[in-house]
Amino acid sequence: MPELPEVETTVRGLRPVLDGATIAAIETRRGDLRRPFPPELRQVMTGATITALGRRAKYGLIDTDRGQTMIFHLGMSGRWRLDPGELLPHDHLVIDTAAGRRVALNDPRRFGSVDLWATEQLDAFPAFAALGPEPLGPMLTGAYLHAALAGRRASIKLMLLDQRIVAGLGNIYVCEALFLARISPKRAAGRISRVRFDMLVEAIRAVLLSAIEAGGSSLRDYARPDGELGYFSKQFAVYGREGEPCVCGGTVQRYAEGGRSTFWCPACQRS
Repeated sequence: MPELPEVETTVRGLRPVLDGATIAAIETRRGDLRRPFPPELRQVMTGATITALGRRAKYGLIDTDRGQTMIFHLGMSGRWRLDPGELLPHDHLVIDTAAGRRVALNDPRRFGSVDLWATEQLDAFPAFAALGPEPLGPMLTGAYLHAALAGRRASIKLMLLDQRIVAGLGNIYVCEALFLARISPKRAAGRISRVRFDMLVEAIRAVLLSAIEAGGSSLRDYARPDGELGYFSKQFAVYGREGEPCVCGGTVQRYAEGGRSTFWCPACQRS
């Protein structure tokens, strides 16, 4: 599933085409993805000017001068295609701009979604209402994590995946951040010191920024809007590297927790 860096990369790829553009036409080529397209989507978006593109957690945001924001989620296999020469069977949403540009939302598995919501009330959008702070924003600090996770017996790995604690973190980048901070993913979240949380926040930001710079991680279906693959997977320190040597001389191991695989090095992630 595309995680925060992939969504951020997608938004950045769409900006040169859509930011400031007027939508000449919008077409839904089927009735739904994970859920139905908003029935008012064509009426609201046709003729609207796009005023900004952004991201909240793993969702992309397309603001318009109509006071409405189109919110998209890429699901398991979604990606936007820029100026496609021809439309493909899984191009389910197509936007044409007055400048002659075209973007198509391609989603073979149809686990993605598209919604419309009042821009000034985005915090009330159901998927956003209970989200924690953005990991790249100023609200995520070691002090915040120390207070939010005080007394929690669940593992730090599971707690970081809880979107109510931190918004947008996914399995790949949590594994990599915990490795960079040299924190065991099995450690109880409530037993981590404030100083270690400071280090963890720095590691989270460093991993995410490196992944965004690399265009995300292309593991299965994900590609950037320009069609290029993200290459952060070439920089993985532990994720997907079970049985391979760690830079410390240990061996990367894997275990399952919460329905996900966790990759770590017991030799250097001891505490």
